[in-house]
Amino acid sequence: MTYCCGILVRDGLVMIADTRTNAGLDNISTFRKLHVFSNPGERIMAVASAGNLSLTQSVLSILNEGLENPETGERETLMNAPTMFQAAQRIGRAIRSLAHTEGQALEAADVKFELSFLFGGQIKGERTRLFMMYSAGNFIECTRDTPYLQIGEHKYGKPVLDRAVTHDTDLYDALKMGLISFDSTMRSNLSVGMPLDLLVARRDACVAELAYRIEPEEPYFQDLRRRWSAALRAAHLDIPRPPYLGM
Repeated sequence: MTYCCGILVRDGLVMIADTRTNAGLDNISTFRKLHVFSNPGERIMAVASAGNLSLTQSVLSILNEGLENPETGERETLMNAPTMFQAAQRIGRAIRSLAHTEGQALEAADVKFELSFLFGGQIKGERTRLFMMYSAGNFIECTRDTPYLQIGEHKYGKPVLDRAVTHDTDLYDALKMGLISFDSTMRSNLSVGMPLDLLVARRDACVAELAYRIEPEEPYFQDLRRRWSAALRAAHLDIPRPPYLGM
C-alpha cells in the first residue's frame, strides 16, 4: 500500500508521496514513487504512483523510452508532449499498452492489474493542471471545487484536506496540510511510511521550487507531528461535553 496526494491551489502545485512498499509483513522496502520530469523554464511535471510496483515501474519505463506514434513514427514522451492533457493521454496509452502485453500472463498468475497515478505540472504557456490516472488508462482532472487528488491509502488523510484546503490556500500552507494528512495516515496505517518525497512548483515558473526528501528524524516534520497531536487534544478539551446525560 502507499499514499500519494497532489494539491492544486491558485499559486501552484504540491505533490507528496511516501516510499514504503511491502509484499507481506516481513518484506518491506523503500522505493521512490514521486518522479519528476523537468526542462526548467519550459515544463515541470511529476508522476506519483500507487499499486503493483512492477507495473508502475514498467509504465514509467515506457514513458521514458517513448511510445511510437503509428502515424508519424515519432517517439512520444512526457518531455515532448505539446500540452498537459496530451501528456496525460500518453500515460493512459502506456498503461493500456502494458495491460495489452502483460495482461494475460498476469491473469494466469492470478496477479491483478492494479495501479494508479497522480500526474501534475505545467507546460509554459498553459495553466498548472493535476490529473488522476486509473488502471484502465482513463483519468480525471482536479478542479477548483476539490483542489486535491489522492491515490493509495487515502481515507485517513482525506478529512484533513477536506476541512482545510481550498483553491485560495497559500502554497506552503497547502504543503503543511498535505504533511499533516500524511501524519494522520501513517498513524493509522503501518503500510504507509517514510521517507516522504515532495515537490512544490509555483505557477508559471515551470521549475521545481522545492524538491525534497523528508527522512524519519527530520526536525520540522517531527515538530509538526507533535504540534498537530497537541492541537487535537487541546481542541477536544475545549469543546463542551455532550449534555445528554439524564435526558
